[in-house]
Amino acid sequence: MEPLENIKHWISEHPSLSSFLKFFLWITIIFLLINWARRFLKKNLPDNSVKYKSQKGIEIIGYLLIGIITISYFTGSIKDFGLAIGLLTAGITITLQELILSIAGSFYIFFVRVYKPGDRIEINDIKGDVIDIDSIYTTMMEIGEWVSSDNYSGRIVKLSNAFVFKGPVYNYSRDFPFVWDEFNLPIKYGSDIDLAKQLVIAVAQDLLSEYVSASKSNWKQVVDKYYIEDAQVDPTLAITLTDNWVQFNLRYIVDYKKRRSTKHILNNEINKRIQETQGKVLLASTTLEIVNIPTVNISDTSNKQ
Repeated sequence: MEPLENIKHWISEHPSLSSFLKFFLWITIIFLLINWARRFLKKNLPDNSVKYKSQKGIEIIGYLLIGIITISYFTGSIKDFGLAIGLLTAGITITLQELILSIAGSFYIFFVRVYKPGDRIEINDIKGDVIDIDSIYTTMMEIGEWVSSDNYSGRIVKLSNAFVFKGPVYNYSRDFPFVWDEFNLPIKYGSDIDLAKQLVIAVAQDLLSEYVSASKSNWKQVVDKYYIEDAQVDPTLAITLTDNWVQFNLRYIVDYKKRRSTKHILNNEINKRIQETQGKVLLASTTLEIVNIPTVNISDTSNKQ
């Protein structure tokens, strides 16, 4: 019984320290329960979406419990909630500013639905597909950098959730999962311009009809939801006369994940159609014309000597 009496005696002599140890013990138990519950849900829930949301819900409940226990231990009563929050905030805001913003950002992302796993976003000059959102970080599969177009670079990027408060967030998939894209075609002077226009528009309409029809209903919902003017979703062609060729600019709408493949298909089919015109339509290229080459006379100075 002596060890037990010694522990009781030590607790009575150090009430503050013993209270802190009890608090630390409760926090440890809660973290262990959160980890156990997340592993249990991950193992037993078959659907990935339900599994992901359930694990995030367990995390939020755990943080709420930690907050309640912290308030009750350091104030003695949950009734002093406002005073406790003020005192705690004043003490830790400077040292834990980034952590607080990250946790606040996770709640903001969750409730405002700024983005969700599966969305393609650009934030803090980093573009990629969101593959996970936890209480502190957003994890993305990076797109671009040394890889051209919208291809994965292979790097996984962890970005603090605090960045949702520090700059714009570009979401490629929320509300309107389409983007406008364009490319230029140099048509040689002397070509049948009317025929060239017809074949380019025909190719665009044939290959993009699925995107156009799907985007029209989505765009109508965007116009109804936001203060925005209606826009043209059908393929459009603009012509510009340059010093070297007639420049065709084709603008069209496409699924945000299929920009590169769609541009390849369009270019390939347009090239085939141009070849079928048997010279009536020709693609132009940059050429240099040398008007005159000055002659240089080299005399043999040794004969003069």
